[in-house]
Order: sequence, then structure tokens, then C-alpha cells
Amino acid sequence: MRVRIFELRLIAVALALAWGLVSATVLIGYRPGGPVDIVVGLAAAIPVAIAVASFLWPPTTHSRRAFAGMVWLGLGSLLLLVPSIVDVSEQLGQRGAQTLLPSVEAAYPWALALLGTSLFAGFGVARRMLGETAMRRRRLVRGIGVAAVLAGGAAGLFTSVAMANELALRDRPTLSSRFGPTSGDGEPPLCADPLATGATARLGLRLEGEIDGRSIGSVDLAGNRTGLDFRWLAYAATSRQLGLHGAARLADRAWIREPFGGWRRAEITEVTDATVDLRAFEGALADGSRETAEFHGLDVIEGARGRHCRLAVDGTTFRTAFPQVGWLVGGAELTDWRGELDYWIFLDGQLGWVTGSINGGAGELREGALQATIRVNLTATERGRPVTIDPPTR
Repeated sequence: MRVRIFELRLIAVALALAWGLVSATVLIGYRPGGPVDIVVGLAAAIPVAIAVASFLWPPTTHSRRAFAGMVWLGLGSLLLLVPSIVDVSEQLGQRGAQTLLPSVEAAYPWALALLGTSLFAGFGVARRMLGETAMRRRRLVRGIGVAAVLAGGAAGLFTSVAMANELALRDRPTLSSRFGPTSGDGEPPLCADPLATGATARLGLRLEGEIDGRSIGSVDLAGNRTGLDFRWLAYAATSRQLGLHGAARLADRAWIREPFGGWRRAEITEVTDATVDLRAFEGALADGSRETAEFHGLDVIEGARGRHCRLAVDGTTFRTAFPQVGWLVGGAELTDWRGELDYWIFLDGQLGWVTGSINGGAGELREGALQATIRVNLTATERGRPVTIDPPTR
């Protein structure tokens, strides 16, 4: 019995740490400017207390089958919780739509994880309340009742606090947003309407790759653009590339930076594909290529209203739009790969955010591999604001 208690408490510690990570992420990253931002983060910590209760009173049982059920209940809750933590971390890290109340499709993993944690704790609390000699059916009913109260209370309190915070923000005007206008009549243009890019922009691009669920690296790019002039640096840490890349253009002058070397002068033709947001637009989202785009609603991104659209793409289009993918897959043939791009059009009719992924056979990338996936996240912010492009010095 002591071994079983120890194993169940290990699971309880893992649950408490996972829920603690959720709470810390919300407490630190959720700052839309509402009156109870901090209270929302504290409310997210309630499941931590539920997990701690399962540590204090583990759901032990003499039946081998019932013990296995308790173990799988705890592990199942963890398996649901871990990917959800990644999702909320990415949402807050990208400073996207400032809401913590997801759609039904996105909320069910959280609900199941909370219910599983509550059941895991509830059966232990019921055993503590009724004693080890109580009938198994009575402990089962009491445990389900306790779990219902714990899960309902935690979910209800968090939802109430988060909703109150968002309602308080609803009528508060946002003075500015790096993604675009925050006020104006009408709605952003339709998905297939003419789309423009900003005269200037601060650029951010991240590419991530994986083969059969294992990472093959990432590319992080940041820079500025004004018209056709630009300058950016990108750090590639992949199975094919390691180091700092760069590209710059000023009028009829161009520069390129390669890993373990400084900047060198280049021909204009060498940086034609390096305009980042312009290249993504021309390669995948130019007028005429978005006739089949799907409309996925109107979002508020850091106070800026944007129309959320989705477009199916193939590997050739993806490589054309994001040539930096070569640092992840080299010269591999992507013709048969398929994926989709989500893009947001803001009130100024300009492109400000693109995310998406593409996947296909990985045999050409690694011997014996089956499936590869490349994900992209591109932002073009502070469009139209003054930007200075300095020539590289080294």
C-alpha cells in the first residue's frame, strides 16, 4: 500500500506543477489592462489547490484494477494539460487576442483536465471523509460529488473573473496598437478583397520544424522595412544550419551576412527574395490567389480589429512565400506537401499577421522518417510609422 501511495503522490505532484505552470503563465503574461488582471491569474491557481489535496489524501485503493484506474485518471489529466499549456503560452507570448475564454473546441481539453484532476482529488477526499471501511459504492458516489463541486467551483470562479475583466475592457478605447488602427467605421476588408502591405513595418518571423514529432530546429528573424529597403538578422538553429544570417538593402546597394562571418556586399538580385512580409504577400497572398480563402471571424489583436482568413497552400507556394524554410529542409522537394495559412487583414486593409503550417513526407529529409511539419509565424507591425534603415558596418 505504501508503494501505491507513493506513486499516486508522484502523479499529484506532477499535476500540481502543471497547473502551477498554467497559473504562473497567466499571472505573468495576461495583461490586457483590465481592473482585475492579477485576480484572473490567481483564479487560475485554484486547480493547484485541488492537486495539492490529492497529494495530501491520495485516492488509494486495495483493488488492483481500481488502483490502475486511478493511475490512468491522473496520467490522462496530465496528457490533456501539457499541450494546453503550450497553447496558452503561445497565445500570451504572441500577444494575440486578449481573451482567456476559448471556443468550445479549444476549451474541452481544459475542462477534461480539470475534471480529471478533481476526480483524482475527490476520490481521495471521499476516502478521508468516509474512512477505509466504507462501502466502495458509497466512496465512489461521494468522490464524484466532491469532484463535481471542485471542478464546477474552479471553472465557475475563473470564468466569472475572466468575463468580468473582459467586459470591463469592452468599452475602454485602445489608443494604439502595433498591429493597426484601433478605431474607425466599418469592418476590415473581406478575405478576397484587394490586400495591401504597409509602406513601413517592423518584421518578425519564426519557423519551426519537426520530423515524426521530433524537432529539427527553428529560425528566428527580426528586422525593419521601409518600401523595398530593409535590414534583418535571423538566427538559425537547425539540423542543417547554425548561426546568424542577415540581409539588407538600401536603394541600389545590398548586403548579406552568413554564419561565422560578417556582412559582405551583394548584388540586388541576391536579396530579391529577402523582403519577408512583401515576399509572403507576393508568394501566397497576392490578389487573385485568395478567392477560395475561408472567413474565420473578426478578432481583436492587441486592440486592433482584424479579419481572420484561412487559405490552403501547397509546398511550392509555402517555399516561395517563406524562402527561409530552406534553412530547415534544404533543397528537399515540397511539391506534394500540403498545409494552410491563417492571415489577418486590419482596418487599414493591410496584412499584419500570418501563421500556418505545412506537412508532408519526410523520407527525403531523413532516412526512414515518415512525416515532417513546418510551422510559421510572421508579424508586420507598426506599419506606416517612421523606420530608419542603417547600412551594415561589419
